[in-house]
Amino acid sequence: MKPMLDQLELPQAQEITVLERRALVERKPPGMSGSLLQNLGRRPARLTLWGVATGPDAQSFIDELETKFREGNPLPFTADIMAEAELERVVIDDLRVQDLAGKPFRFAYVMTLREFIEPVEPADLSSLNGAIEDDALGFVDDLVEGLNIAPVFATGLEQFVEPFTNLLARLREFNQSGGST
Repeated sequence: MKPMLDQLELPQAQEITVLERRALVERKPPGMSGSLLQNLGRRPARLTLWGVATGPDAQSFIDELETKFREGNPLPFTADIMAEAELERVVIDDLRVQDLAGKPFRFAYVMTLREFIEPVEPADLSSLNGAIEDDALGFVDDLVEGLNIAPVFATGLEQFVEPFTNLLARLREFNQSGGST
């Protein structure tokens, strides 16, 4: 069985390389000699696939492959060699096409496919958002009350304007006189 990407048969697939990586974190607890490894699961698998498309249908194959790449949607992927990897849906991460000289309608293609993992639905936070909104409105009310006393505060500072008017000039004079008045 030839590799299939969605309903598109991948002609003359020459090589499929799979890269799977596990995320391991090393922890060094204080006061202990040695370290602990924490397994954070695996990262999405990556596949590199290259092949050659030839014949009168080669251009339409390349056009359809480029359309799927530009759409960026997750696609079903099947290949005999990938049966054990349990890889069902992929996204085309990278696509390179080269027109090969010597024969008409002959194209080499290289694709990098990344495993698509369905994102987890976020939890319903509507009740939490209502509580946050109530708290925020309470803070705004307190802020408005604080702003209402601003004119009283500003007029209360008028009594300090005259004593501090020439303060900087007097401090410079004091500093130049060496501290003696």
